[in-house]
Amino acid sequence: MQALAERHVDYDWLYRTHQPRVLRLCRMLLSDPDEADDVTQEVFLKLMRYRPADCATIAWGPWLTKVTVNACRDRRRSGWWRWWREGGREIQDTDLPNAVATPEREALGREERWRVWRSFRKLSSRQQEVFALRQIEGWSTEEVAEILGVSTGSVKRHLFRAVHQLREALRGQP
Repeated sequence: MQALAERHVDYDWLYRTHQPRVLRLCRMLLSDPDEADDVTQEVFLKLMRYRPADCATIAWGPWLTKVTVNACRDRRRSGWWRWWREGGREIQDTDLPNAVATPEREALGREERWRVWRSFRKLSSRQQEVFALRQIEGWSTEEVAEILGVSTGSVKRHLFRAVHQLREALRGQP
């Protein structure tokens, strides 16, 4: 009974520690808060099924990140997702990750935020993943390469292209 209670606490700690980050990443990659919530729950269900008795030996951050990216990819590949995305649902301010009013966001202005967000959505899926993991989540280039299963050169190339496109959006150019 004691071992079961310890395992439950371990899972709760993992959930409390990593859930906000996983949810933020899902919102960045999926743009729909309801889908992000669903995929986040799927990720933690996989964690509960996978987690061995001795979970102290595993680096859970990279594992959860890889599972999250793969779950978002699976969701984007599904047929109904393509059908739903063709409808062109407009993203609301409340859908943006961490959309809290701060002086910086207010200074940036609503129109510029929309331009950047739409530009982010126009990036390829791989560029979105690389940008979110490298710039938003703060993973190193090598860690992103390992998580996504690509070379570090590929990560750098995708990041360069993503940053270039987002800079163009900030300048107000198409």
